[in-house]
Amino acid sequence: VQLVESGGGLAEPGGSQGLSCAASGSILYVVVMGWYRQAPGKERELVASITNGGDTKYADSVKGRFTISRDNGKNTIYLQMNDLKPEDTAVYYCNGKITPRTAWSPQDYWGQGTQVTVSS
Repeated sequence: VQLVESGGGLAEPGGSQGLSCAASGSILYVVVMGWYRQAPGKERELVASITNGGDTKYADSVKGRFTISRDNGKNTIYLQMNDLKPEDTAVYYCNGKITPRTAWSPQDYWGQGTQVTVSS
């Protein structure tokens, strides 16, 4: 199972940016997928997650600004980030708790990470 992220880059404060993450490989079932971020000198933190049933969870710092969505048929999630702030600058990682066809329980998978920089 692989997670491939796209999007990211430089954005101005108050601007918008979108990220996407596609899971591929020998997938039996996707339990939940989400986005984490890690800023320099800080721990990795959950930004947003979405279950296979569509239940979402957001960090307090992004509520009302970020929206996570998914396309179950494509095993892909999206993160729409609006009203970006300099403190949103971080490497964003896609995470999936996915049961592969070779296992009986969900495994943890990570994407390679994509840099989001918010600066004027």
